[in-house]
Amino acid sequence: MSKMRFFALKELMNRKPIEVNLPSKNLSDYYSSLVFDKKTMQEYLPKEAYMAVVEASENGKPISRDKADLIANAMRNWAKGFGVTHYTHWFQPLTDGTAEKHDGFIDFSSQGDVIERFSGKLLVQQEPDASSFPNGGIRNTFEARGYTAWDVSSPAFIVDDTLCIPTIFVSYTGDALDYKTPLLKALNAVDKAAT
Repeated sequence: MSKMRFFALKELMNRKPIEVNLPSKNLSDYYSSLVFDKKTMQEYLPKEAYMAVVEASENGKPISRDKADLIANAMRNWAKGFGVTHYTHWFQPLTDGTAEKHDGFIDFSSQGDVIERFSGKLLVQQEPDASSFPNGGIRNTFEARGYTAWDVSSPAFIVDDTLCIPTIFVSYTGDALDYKTPLLKALNAVDKAAT
C-alpha cells in the first residue's frame, strides 16, 4: 500500500502544469459571455417579452405562447452567434448527476427541406423519454415518465456547441422527479412567508 502512495507522488511530481490561454486579460471581458442573462435578454428580446420573463421569474406569472416564441427565437439567434447547433433541456434527476435531452435547431418543411426552427413550445416543455417521437419511444405518449419544464429563474447557458436550458423534471401528476423542484417550492414558500 505504501509503495502505491510513493508511486502516485512520483507520478504527480513529473507532471507539467497545463497552460491556459484566457480570451482576455480582464475577466470582465468574457465572464458570463456564454450566459443568456438579464443583460443579454434586454439586448435580444422585445421589451414585452423581456418583461414576461422577469414577471415569470419573480412572480411566477405564466409566459404566453406568443412571448415564448419570441424568447425562443431570440435565444436561438443569440446562441447561433457562438456557433451553437443544438439545445438541451438540462436537469438533475433523482438518480444523481445531471441529465440532458438534446435536439437540433432544425425542423422539416412539408416538402422535406431542412429549416432552422426553435419554438416557444420546445423551449418551455419536453418529454425526455422520447415517447412522443415520430418513430415512438419505449412508452406510449400518455405513459411518458416525466416532463421537463423551463426554469425561468435560471439563465440558459452555452457549453461547446449546445445551448443548455435549465429545467425542472416532474411527473405527469406534478410530482418532483428531480432535486431542483423541491428546492424551488421551498424557496417560494419561504418567500411567501417572509412577505
